[in-house]
Amino acid sequence: MDISIFLAKFWGWYLIVFFVILSFNPKRIKQVFNDLRDEKFLIIASFVAIIIGLINILLHNVWEANWKLIITLIGWIALFKGLALFTFPRPTVKRLNYINVKFVQVIYMLLFLLGVFLLNIAYIIVPY
Repeated sequence: MDISIFLAKFWGWYLIVFFVILSFNPKRIKQVFNDLRDEKFLIIASFVAIIIGLINILLHNVWEANWKLIITLIGWIALFKGLALFTFPRPTVKRLNYINVKFVQVIYMLLFLLGVFLLNIAYIIVPY
C-alpha cells in the first residue's frame, strides 16, 4: 500500500473519530483546555505531537500541489505545535484563555470535512 494512501486513511479516520467523540461530549473540549494548564499534561501532549509530526514528515514529505500536500502539512503542523507547546508553554496556555468553545467546534467541523475528503481519496467513494 502506498504510504500516501495509508496516511490518508489514518488521518481521515482519526479526524472523523475525534469529531464524533467531541460532538457527543462537548464538555471534553473544556476538559482538554483545563488539562493543558497542567504542565505535566502539557509536556506529554507536546511530546506526542512532536513524535507524530516527525513520523509523518519522515514517512511523507511530499510537496506536490495535490491532496498529498494536505498530509504533509498535517505532519508539519503537528511538529510545530508540539515544539511550541514544549518550548513556550506559558504563552500557549495564555492563548487558550482567549479561545471560545464555539470557535473550536467550527474548527472541528472543518477537520471533519477534511477527514471525509481524505477518506474519499483513500477509498475512492466518490470519484473526483
